[in-house]
Amino acid sequence: MDFRHIQFRYSETFSDTDLAQLQALFDDTAFWAQGRRSEDLRTAIAHSYPVVTAWDHDRLIGFSRATSDGVYRATIWDVVIHPDYQGAGLGRKLVQTVLSHPHMSRVERVYLMTTDQQRFYERIGFKENQTTTLVLFNQPFEPAPALSPEAAEAY
Repeated sequence: MDFRHIQFRYSETFSDTDLAQLQALFDDTAFWAQGRRSEDLRTAIAHSYPVVTAWDHDRLIGFSRATSDGVYRATIWDVVIHPDYQGAGLGRKLVQTVLSHPHMSRVERVYLMTTDQQRFYERIGFKENQTTTLVLFNQPFEPAPALSPEAAEAY
């Protein structure tokens, strides 16, 4: 199939229709992202930069986002291409579009996590990294005690 007409875009805002398409894309494609709520997706997108989408005319067929300080570290999240479009290099182009964005292109290290797509990312240039394998699952934390005026002055 010819996918030369697929458009890749940097996206900053998503309409309700776009979010519905993104939810459907995740539900159809990504076991790790099924059932995400539109308000949570809107928040994640608002706190990500860049966000890259792939479109077949008005159909959302690909998505990825990144978070970064723009200099030292970045993480790529939620790389997904609809199954009908996989195998044609669109996933590679999606990741490369994220990496070539000015906010990402100078970053010292770019991280990502994957359950079963290691080979795909290795072909793009990612390397296995066994030195940063910690994760903290969100849990309620006890509020930090208030600092005394003396301790606050030390900061």
